Amino acid sequence: MAAELLQATGGRMEQMEQQMGQMRQMSEMQMSSSSSSSTSTFSMSSTKLRKVSQEHSVVQRKTSAVVESFSQVQKSPQIPGGESVPDFEEKLRPITAQEGDKAVFKAKVTGKPVPSVTWERASGCPLSEGTKTFYDNINKQYILKIKSLALEDADVYKCIASNEHGDAIYSISLIVTENPAMDFKKMLKKRSVEKREEKKPPTEEEMLKILSGADKKDYERICAEHGFTDFRGILRKLKEMKKKEEVEMVRVLKPLEDITAKPDTNVVFDTILELKDPNIKMYWFLVILKLSAVCVCDLCVCVCTCACVCMYACMYARCAFAYTNRLQGTELLRIQYSHGKYEVKQMGTKYMLCVSSVSLGDMGTYTLQVGDKNLSARLTVIDEPLKFLSDFKPMRVTERQTAVFEVRLSKKTDAPLIWKVKGKEVKRDEKFYVSLSEDGLTYTLKIKDVKVSDTGDYTISIGDLTATAPLFIERIPIKFTRPLKNVCVTEKGKARLECEMSSKDVHVRWLKDGRDITGNPRYIFMREGKRAEVIMEDCELEDEGEYAIVCTQDNDEHEYVSSANLTVDERFATVMSGMSDAQCPTGSPAELCVVLNDEKVDGVWLKDGVEISDLSGVQVVKQGAVHKLLFNGVTNAHQGKYTFRAKGAESEAVLTIADPPEIDSSVLDMLGSQPVTVKAGQTATIKIPFKGRPPPKVTWYKDGLEVMEDERTKVERTADCTTLVLSRCVREDSGAVMLRLKSDCGTAVANLHLNVIDHPKPPQGKVEFLERSRKCIKMKWKAPRDNGGKQVTSFVIERRVASKKSWIRVGEVDSSTTVFSNDKVEEGQAYQYRIRAVNSEGMSDPLETEEVFAGEPIEPPGMASQPQVSNVTRDTMTVTWTTPAQDGGAPILGYSLERRKKGSSMWVQVNKELLTDTKYVVDGLMDDVEYEFRVTSVNRAGAGNPSSISNAVLAKDPIRAPGLVRNLCVSDSSNSSVSLRWSPPDQGDDPSGYVLEVRPEDAKEWMKATKIPIAGTAFTVGGLQERMKYLFRIRAVNEGGVGEPVELSEGVLAMPPPAAPRFDLQGKLTNQMVVRAGAVLCLHLSFNGSPPPVVTWLKDGIPSHGREVITKSKNHSQLLISSSQRSDSGIYRAHLKNDYGEAHYDVSVRVTDFPRPPKNLRLVEEVPGTVTLQWDHTPDLAADEGAHYIILKRDTSTASWFTAAERVFSNRYTVTGLLPGRKYYFRVIARNSIGDSDPLDSKEPLVIAKEKECISSLLLKAYAPPSRQVKPSFLLPLKDHAVRRGHDCTMSCAYQGMPTPQACWYKGDSKISDSPRFWQSTANGVCTLVIPTCGAKDGGEYTLVLENPLGMAKCSCKLVIFDKDDKGLLESLTNRANKEKLIL
Repeated sequence: MAAELLQATGGRMEQMEQQMGQMRQMSEMQMSSSSSSSTSTFSMSSTKLRKVSQEHSVVQRKTSAVVESFSQVQKSPQIPGGESVPDFEEKLRPITAQEGDKAVFKAKVTGKPVPSVTWERASGCPLSEGTKTFYDNINKQYILKIKSLALEDADVYKCIASNEHGDAIYSISLIVTENPAMDFKKMLKKRSVEKREEKKPPTEEEMLKILSGADKKDYERICAEHGFTDFRGILRKLKEMKKKEEVEMVRVLKPLEDITAKPDTNVVFDTILELKDPNIKMYWFLVILKLSAVCVCDLCVCVCTCACVCMYACMYARCAFAYTNRLQGTELLRIQYSHGKYEVKQMGTKYMLCVSSVSLGDMGTYTLQVGDKNLSARLTVIDEPLKFLSDFKPMRVTERQTAVFEVRLSKKTDAPLIWKVKGKEVKRDEKFYVSLSEDGLTYTLKIKDVKVSDTGDYTISIGDLTATAPLFIERIPIKFTRPLKNVCVTEKGKARLECEMSSKDVHVRWLKDGRDITGNPRYIFMREGKRAEVIMEDCELEDEGEYAIVCTQDNDEHEYVSSANLTVDERFATVMSGMSDAQCPTGSPAELCVVLNDEKVDGVWLKDGVEISDLSGVQVVKQGAVHKLLFNGVTNAHQGKYTFRAKGAESEAVLTIADPPEIDSSVLDMLGSQPVTVKAGQTATIKIPFKGRPPPKVTWYKDGLEVMEDERTKVERTADCTTLVLSRCVREDSGAVMLRLKSDCGTAVANLHLNVIDHPKPPQGKVEFLERSRKCIKMKWKAPRDNGGKQVTSFVIERRVASKKSWIRVGEVDSSTTVFSNDKVEEGQAYQYRIRAVNSEGMSDPLETEEVFAGEPIEPPGMASQPQVSNVTRDTMTVTWTTPAQDGGAPILGYSLERRKKGSSMWVQVNKELLTDTKYVVDGLMDDVEYEFRVTSVNRAGAGNPSSISNAVLAKDPIRAPGLVRNLCVSDSSNSSVSLRWSPPDQGDDPSGYVLEVRPEDAKEWMKATKIPIAGTAFTVGGLQERMKYLFRIRAVNEGGVGEPVELSEGVLAMPPPAAPRFDLQGKLTNQMVVRAGAVLCLHLSFNGSPPPVVTWLKDGIPSHGREVITKSKNHSQLLISSSQRSDSGIYRAHLKNDYGEAHYDVSVRVTDFPRPPKNLRLVEEVPGTVTLQWDHTPDLAADEGAHYIILKRDTSTASWFTAAERVFSNRYTVTGLLPGRKYYFRVIARNSIGDSDPLDSKEPLVIAKEKECISSLLLKAYAPPSRQVKPSFLLPLKDHAVRRGHDCTMSCAYQGMPTPQACWYKGDSKISDSPRFWQSTANGVCTLVIPTCGAKDGGEYTLVLENPLGMAKCSCKLVIFDKDDKGLLESLTNRANKEKLIL
């Protein structure tokens, strides 16, 4: 039974796998869109079957479904601003083409960064050899081009655009249909090569099958191929068979097939149906089979109605096993209630039932009921025994890590799985984590934070399967996270060595210099967690050495050691606060103290170098770092030098006895009872005795300020007294005097008063004048502030006249009176007074008053006027002046006249007595010397201020007036000025200037030409009236006077000298001018000539008249045309003429406009696929060097014109790249710098002829054309090109040759035919080379070589690359293009 079952199902497995593969491919193609939200899918399917019987085999033609899909995937979670995922700006379209045609896919892609584009086939096959991919820089498109399609090229093609942010994929289908002509050609070739084998003609039934899938037109050919002669009979039976098929509502093209699957897999039942009624009902049924298992092993024989238990047992025992099916029942599949278990799909004519996750319960026969048709197929589910797929291996894990045991089963099972460790079942908790994979096949046990106690055997049990593996734990090596560090301490200090380990479960031992000290009581050992330390108190020098800690742990044989050195330095103390010398009164207590920086250091006390042991009244005390020496009562025996010594420290001090200073009380009483009195100028001596030990510091004070020794002040000191000596005492020395005696033991003070007698101080303040009249001056003052130590007896008053030095005593008053009246005064006189105070010692210094007048004051007179000098000779001058405006209140007594040489600062008085007159003759002067004078007025009050200084005057005899001017003449003239020149006079003194006078001929009065004399001997008189006659005269002037005038003999006309006319161009107007039509034409010329010339304008030799406006002046002329026309072009001449000559100037004017269109367009198709255009030149081409033609073409199927060529200078051009069978219109436009002309269009469309195909009938003999061999030659050669940088360049030429020659392109000597930089094509007798985006390196000579067995032909052209702004090169190319064949 098992063998029969396997044989029944195995025969269809291969067909089923093929169908499943096709189904998955189509399903993936359709459902790829559901993977992304931005995916859209359009799918069509059409199937056309055609069966051809040949050599007893059925051949199916290449078919495909029309597919168009798009998907987009984003990789980056966040896309920066300004950047994007690739996308398709223009969608691709599916293509259906015949075998032998070409196919082109074009895609325009966007995205930033710029995406990279690749092409792939969905089937995974590589692109065919005839496939080219490239980028079109002009249209910005990525192109996939397949030439000469074959049936194998049919596929789904993917265009993949990728950048760093994502991918965009566009899938389109290419359907290749059979070309009957090509099939026939292939058959002919095959027949010619292979010998036809003789075969039996097919039977009628076989022939019907062959013809049922073929086209009607091929029936006769297929019958002839197979040698079937009853052609009419087979046609009649074929019609009857088709009529019978049309009656059927359902036609099964592909039945359901049996499927064998494994559990938990998905299966698909599919069939292809042709339905007359698309709305016909379909039902799926499941015929449930109850599986019986039969074990046929030698160990047991059993038959079980439920195969599950027996199957597990026998398969685990490796028994041979077979199944039998028993019909259980038929049920209708309710698809909508199956929760996804069943799903019905339709793809065109294919109908599918998808069953997901099949199990043993899904086994049975699945039936599709459509109309009267029932299609059935069997599903067989083959189960497998449960086993471990992976080995359960021992595991070694480091402590504290996670141990993972994992085992994978061969299939899912409901049996419970048990994990055990050391025989105990593992429960899931924080320590153990048990998990199952999503597919239900992998079981995992994780042991977290493993320890030594987790070591042991781990067992997994599921059903009868059991596996055991041990777990080994590797201890973590002990690490010193903080090792021992070297320590340095001072003697008597505390030492601490500590470290920290990575684990606290360790055993510790301490070593010193290799000896174990763990139990030594000298050390203190501490343990806290991971830390360990050893402490030593009061370290000695013997404690120095190397200390080590040794750590061990369980289940680890290694010892982990960390060591460090302990250094003990000898302790030395330093003095923080030392002793200072001490002075104490007799019997008082005393203390000497030293403070060290270390309280653990001891010291010793010494007195005068001897250690203190039994000195009475002395006590030694130590308090930590403080060491003291205490004295109960100081006596003479305690005086001396004391020393404290310790290790590294020492301090010294001297102890002495000191008593406070003291002054005898009787001396103090005497000094306080009466002052010390002394006269000014005498010496004051003050001596005061005292006692005290040590001698105190003596300081004398005067009025609270310390007395400092100087020349007058001396301080004498002895052991028991002090003396203050003041020499040459003054009144200011009076005051309180204090003596201070100070020592460390105390202070004593003595006070006394010193009185120095002297004459009084001056009276105080400013004197107040109570009365100032012409008869009396009364004044008042204040008593002096210091009377000099004696009573003031009187005040003495003195005066003097202002400006005098002697003082006169005018009175004395009693000390009780501070007012005085002086009645013996002179009116208007100024006086000054001074007052002195008088006591028994003498008079004080005076108090002086300011000057005061008796009555109204008299002032000196004002300044006289500036002196004027006249009657100058070489030794005398007369000086005059006027009296001052103010006399100062008194009559002027006279004048004082002074002189000085110019530049000197010393004034010399001229008169000895006062001058009463205002005029004076100064004599005794030096010849040829300049003098200056000033005058001072004098009255009773004195001399006034000097007058301003006179002008400097040279002492010399008078100058003579100049004589007559010589050689007066005219040097030049113009319309408004006359230039004169002359020579200086011969007689008289030299002139300082000239006076030029002018008058018109009809006037009588002369007018000066300048306001000031002319310094030179030439002058131009301006502002004259044109062509008027003027008279001129001139005379010389100097300081001696004005000379006689000299007059020109005749009048002078104000006009330039005669001259022939000439032009003044100055580069403003060129000989040639180009003006755009409608613009302003302006010709402006400047000229000169005397008399002004007559201007005449000519155009092409004829006086101009009509639309122009001519403006004329004396020196300018202008021709203006407000709106120029093409007829205004020509040569314009400006003609000048006067009495003295003629001149002319020519300007060539060209008025440009939009060019006129060409005429008479003619079309000739010389070479297949090309059209040659001819036309008549536009009349404006010859006149405009930059004019050229533009050729455009338009397919009749579109309204848009496309440029075929630019910058064509000839009236003939060949258009290439035309598609056979299309209709084209052509247009020619003339263009110049102004713009384009009206277009010249072809009246009728030109049809491009198709290539004629010769199809021979089967019954006709093949025609062998006569051989026609031609050597390669060029019909239309290559032309030179000039292309702007960045543009594309297309070179083409027409040729002939038979056999078809091979074309090879060269640039210079380098071959470029295989370079991807260039694109070339050779078809229909035309060779084309395209250079995209030309650069500077692309310029040069290009050569095309054509070669066939009969010979070779060459043709070359030059390519020039120019920039947009390269005007010089562009002009040269334009000129050259007019003469040669150059395409721009």
